Amino acid sequence: MILKVARLGHPVVRAACDLIPPAALKSREVQKFLDDMTDTMREYQGVGLAANQVHEGLRAAVAEVREDASAVRKTPAVPLTVLVNPEIVERSEELVDGWEGCLSVPGFRGLVPRHRWVRVKALSRTGEPLDLRAEDFFARILQHECDHLEGKVYLDRMAGLRTLSFTEEFDRFGPPK
Repeated sequence: MILKVARLGHPVVRAACDLIPPAALKSREVQKFLDDMTDTMREYQGVGLAANQVHEGLRAAVAEVREDASAVRKTPAVPLTVLVNPEIVERSEELVDGWEGCLSVPGFRGLVPRHRWVRVKALSRTGEPLDLRAEDFFARILQHECDHLEGKVYLDRMAGLRTLSFTEEFDRFGPPK
């Protein structure tokens, strides 16, 4: 089922999310919710989605860059990744600027500094421990979604608003200078 995406200004977007008890992962409700998050991310052609973006204050996120989208984005594909209670436990010192958009801030794009790589610990949807080391675009996605789970959006990470652009103008004229 496609869920309604909360936009910036709705209080749920700025609220930190609650941990999901591992025992709750096996419930039909949580499993369906994770499936619905995936369906919603794909419907809106996103590469990641956090639970609070669909009005649930739970610490869960999904990420995926399909093969067809990876060619367009010129980034490696990322298999569907479901993260429950993710936590960034290690990060590179090096920061890299990259363009980001967000389903909760529709129609805009901005230049955001992020760590080149991160290590994330989480639970899988079945409750198995995950320990991921992600680089470049996948690392950017994970940082973006973990920020959401803390009530932050990419605008909070921008050095200033000079690079903020409407997506249509960005696509038409290129990045702001």
